[in-house]
Amino acid sequence: MKVIVPARGRLDATLADACADISRSRLARLIRDGQVTVDGEVCTRPALGVRAGAVLELELPAATLPDTLPQDIPIDIVYQDEALAVVNKAPGMVVHPGAGHGDGTLVNALLHHVRDLSGIGGVERPGIVHRLDRGTSGLLVVAKDDQAHQHLSAQFADHSAGRRYVAVCLGGPPSGHGTVRSFLGRHPTDRLRFASVDDEERGKRAVTHWRCLAATAGASVVACELETGRTHQIRVHMTEQGWPLAGDPLYRRGDRRIPPALRGLLPDERPMLHGWGLGFTHPRTGEAMFFEVPPPDDFLAVLAALELDWATLHP
Repeated sequence: MKVIVPARGRLDATLADACADISRSRLARLIRDGQVTVDGEVCTRPALGVRAGAVLELELPAATLPDTLPQDIPIDIVYQDEALAVVNKAPGMVVHPGAGHGDGTLVNALLHHVRDLSGIGGVERPGIVHRLDRGTSGLLVVAKDDQAHQHLSAQFADHSAGRRYVAVCLGGPPSGHGTVRSFLGRHPTDRLRFASVDDEERGKRAVTHWRCLAATAGASVVACELETGRTHQIRVHMTEQGWPLAGDPLYRRGDRRIPPALRGLLPDERPMLHGWGLGFTHPRTGEAMFFEVPPPDDFLAVLAALELDWATLHP
């Protein structure tokens, strides 16, 4: 790729302006790796000043294969095109390989089922824009290339992407709606959990808008819309309101509050939380897109035990 420098500036910034589909951090790596020449000479300094009229040439290597192996694991791809895929994640599936989960993840499955990945950061892999906890089911969007990943990540960062959830809570509000605002950080005594903390130096701003859809003896169904997307945000906020999620092994302690209708029905390590709605702007076309999926069978069984029906509750 050849670029004629329009005005004096830094090498990495000039390339970033000309290569909107490549992240600036990746361009800096390519420069340091000797993949860029300035007027025919290799330059490895991203901060180098380049003059107007200089000729830059970028050699973009082919995307390398990932360390993560493709696996033929069934997944529900709701939508896909050349830029992205929208997936309805099943409960119990880990999104990304990590400690204790080297395979069997959503990323392993995507590498098998999605064939036209252009590469994220030079690696032929799907770009995970946002995540769902292992036990949470529902929608998430995955980018296929750097440009889509940057565009979608920016929407989640500035809270313009819409994420809508439904939760079955133990106890809960009999009616009404409200907003929970706090700063979320690590729990002071349990490193596996998160909690609301005193200030933004110890945690990150978290905002959850909630609305009660139905209330029964000992349980309620609550719609939650995220203004921010922090780790365990809904689980923490509902617990701190006094309404822990049914089936949550981390934030609900003890069985005393489980309604008789739900005893023996709740799956292990499966908070009753489902991401039913997801909205964003398409990174290529600018089109506003919205997807929705009903809860999976285990969630519907809990609603049925409470004599409730998703068709009538649908937020």
